[in-house]
Amino acid sequence: MDVILRETVENVGRAGEIVKVKDGYARNFLIPKGLAYQATDANKRRSEAESKRLAGKLAADQGDAEALAARLAGVELRFAMKAGEGDRLFGSIGSADIAAGLAERGLTVDKRVIELEEPIKMIGVYQVPIRLHSEVRGEIRVWIDKEA
Repeated sequence: MDVILRETVENVGRAGEIVKVKDGYARNFLIPKGLAYQATDANKRRSEAESKRLAGKLAADQGDAEALAARLAGVELRFAMKAGEGDRLFGSIGSADIAAGLAERGLTVDKRVIELEEPIKMIGVYQVPIRLHSEVRGEIRVWIDKEA
């Protein structure tokens, strides 16, 4: 089934594109969630109007993301954790902990955009990438110290 994407869907396409997807995926996921609508002639005309509106919104979002990335560039978070042999932590530092640390500094970042492959479980210094926009990535430094 051909659908017009209203929002960018990972591994499917970008907002405003006409893509071919399986019928079940379109009927059971994309259309009910409001991520896409069926590609009819009327909807194609509607899509053109929406794409103009969306282009302005994306430019504004990208500008906001670039400003936040600039603010994040110099940020360093420190966590003091109890550790055992081999500097292995009793517990771990995850995306939620990093988001909370950023919130304490007045930087609002959703934990879902923090790209930790797995929680941090060792003492050390880590570079943590943050996906702020599809084309903008930020990075912060996280220090994990041994609690005295």
